Amino acid sequence: MPDNTNLYALYAANFPDEKTRPLLTTADGSVFTYKAAEQESARLANSLAALGAQPGDRVTVQAEKSPHCLCLYLACLRAGLVYHPLNTAYLAGELEFFLQDAEPAIVVCGSASLTMIEDITPNTVLAVLTMENDGSGTLADHSAKQTDIHEVVPREESDLAALLYSSGTTGRPKGIMLTHGNLGSNNKTLVDAWGFTKDDCLLHALPIFHVHGLFVGLGCVLMSGASMVWLDKFNMDDVLTALPHCTVMMGVPTYYTRLLSEKRFNREICDTIRLFVSGSAP
Repeated sequence: MPDNTNLYALYAANFPDEKTRPLLTTADGSVFTYKAAEQESARLANSLAALGAQPGDRVTVQAEKSPHCLCLYLACLRAGLVYHPLNTAYLAGELEFFLQDAEPAIVVCGSASLTMIEDITPNTVLAVLTMENDGSGTLADHSAKQTDIHEVVPREESDLAALLYSSGTTGRPKGIMLTHGNLGSNNKTLVDAWGFTKDDCLLHALPIFHVHGLFVGLGCVLMSGASMVWLDKFNMDDVLTALPHCTVMMGVPTYYTRLLSEKRFNREICDTIRLFVSGSAP
């Protein structure tokens, strides 16, 4: 166990000794190693600090799922910032509420929504930056000038790591404050209960602005030094191609309903899978 209870420090203590091992492989076969994740998240953490973000500040992110967005999450953790992800389908009316309520120091979004977000961003925000699927954008331009050496900011278990909001079905969405201790304890429990090891490979087709994909899926992998097949979304052909190379799949019930109605989904194609996890809905 690391002395620093920052969630990133807890993850890093369980990364494989050989950092060139894959953290994730995308649908097109691109490999992103643990070393690459460490280096990119370090540059991003240094960049966020250079922009004026202080430990405890919120970083609001509405960006598409990508390895670079994952690194931004890790950067926020290691810099002691509070990661605030938003559904990529949210429009101006919804975004304005979240930006006002969360009071972020920095906002990161796709370039397509930059003008809209700039128009509704409170004037207390230090910077609005862009991040594209391929990692390019103004945040990447800024972080390219930073070193890939970064000392993880010490955090107490009671310090906030992430801010997510309830769905708002019974009123306005409510901010759910998740601490380094909350997430670390949850990850350790799931890794133990589900028997995750460095030899596992997770089929990750979930979004990473929800608890399931962001904290359950990523947390189990990072806490065990495992790897992932990283899919932008649930695509039947990509899922069926990936399954024989994975040992675990996590999904919402709809994923499994679709798989069970697919003739190509059979005993042989999921022969390597030791665990299917269904969550996020009954």
